Amino acid sequence: MPGGRDVRATLDASDASTENVVVACPPHPQHRGHRGDERLVAVADALTEREVDCLRFDYGDWDEGRGERTDALNALDWAAERYDSVALFGFSFGGAIALLAAAEARDTVDPAALSALAPAAQIGEKHGLDAVGALYEIRAPVQVVYGTRDTTADWEPVVDRARELGCELVEMEADHFFVGQSAKVAEAVSEFLVSKLR
Repeated sequence: MPGGRDVRATLDASDASTENVVVACPPHPQHRGHRGDERLVAVADALTEREVDCLRFDYGDWDEGRGERTDALNALDWAAERYDSVALFGFSFGGAIALLAAAEARDTVDPAALSALAPAAQIGEKHGLDAVGALYEIRAPVQVVYGTRDTTADWEPVVDRARELGCELVEMEADHFFVGQSAKVAEAVSEFLVSKLR
């Protein structure tokens, strides 16, 4: 990816020629989060089956959320130069990054839609990047998918704000990692994003 940070990515291309792409933000890099995360791959597979490409990227060196948000913005810019319509997806830390990036990118890229899976409410202890507050700044349709047994991420404030703003909510009987439910997650996320991209 372009920019001053070392960011590597994988582009999952559908068999059809498409003008639509989803940028996928991985979970926390300090907890082994990467672009090969099971949930990101499942969503990418579901998207390519629906003739939408997916750009999965790894963050550069850890920067307490600020650099990671920049990585997502750079990935959005890269995608917007090559596709007519761009959407965002993120899991856990990546869900928060997707929300923060969408809020900041609206003046340049303006994503068509965003889906956040088990998003953290805040990231970066030092900087307190507020994913909940970012929801106010996003013009695009937003979906929040969450597990009722998730005790890992502080997702409740995001869900509460999303409900208040009329965003689409998908509740699953699942833990933070949606063990055994990647296909179900991929179906819900891809169906929402594809419907907004077309």
